[in-house]
Amino acid sequence: MIFKKRTFFGQEPERVTPDHPAELERRVAHCLAVAPGLDAADVTVTCTGNTVLLGGTVATKDEILRAEEAVKSVAGAGEVLNRIALSKVGSG
Repeated sequence: MIFKKRTFFGQEPERVTPDHPAELERRVAHCLAVAPGLDAADVTVTCTGNTVLLGGTVATKDEILRAEEAVKSVAGAGEVLNRIALSKVGSG
């Protein structure tokens, strides 16, 4: 049996694969890890499509806002659901 290369009007078809949610999660997590003024060690990232859900805890209210701003700067991120809470240690 001989297999011929697939063509579309003489050209090889363009293959576009959508980004996997895990790739977006990786990019968002990296952005949070390197964001200045933010300790994201206890922050979780979950993506469904291009919607990003943030969870976990941080020490200050400013860090909650910084995390959301950082996620909005990531290419491919859409709606951000920020469920980050203040940690008991940092809120005293």
